[in-house]
Amino acid sequence: MEGFEVVTSDDCKIGHVAEVRDGHLIVEHGLLKKTCHAVPETFANVDAADKVVRLSVSKEIVETSPKVENGTIDTQAVAEHFGLAQGFAAPETEGYGELLPDDPAFGADQDAFRAGRQPADQERAEIREGGLEPERDKADAPTGYLSDRVPGGL
Repeated sequence: MEGFEVVTSDDCKIGHVAEVRDGHLIVEHGLLKKTCHAVPETFANVDAADKVVRLSVSKEIVETSPKVENGTIDTQAVAEHFGLAQGFAAPETEGYGELLPDDPAFGADQDAFRAGRQPADQERAEIREGGLEPERDKADAPTGYLSDRVPGGL
């Protein structure tokens, strides 16, 4: 896998795989000032025929991840940055079952909040408080019953 080109989820070619160590791909990028970032193998899909590694994360996430300094990987910081359970003592997704190190650390509500969207449970609560859609709340709107369609009722 070393030397394979690395392509992110937003189709950006960001560099090549310098090495694979401790369950991480060391991605080297830059022309004059080369930097290395560790990406957990969980996010990599290898295409050996094309000599390409496709990541399921964006270029921005890789470039803002902790750098590999002096050949050492801060696995804790990398796991926290990529939102993996391994990076947290008590992740939000911890339940009664087995929690693997590469499991997500955050639930769907936390992901929605980080993306600037409203969590689903809060959205449902607002719908309940506000009633149905305004056009359906009108008293003179047809209900769909046959008696509403026949003049004078049945």
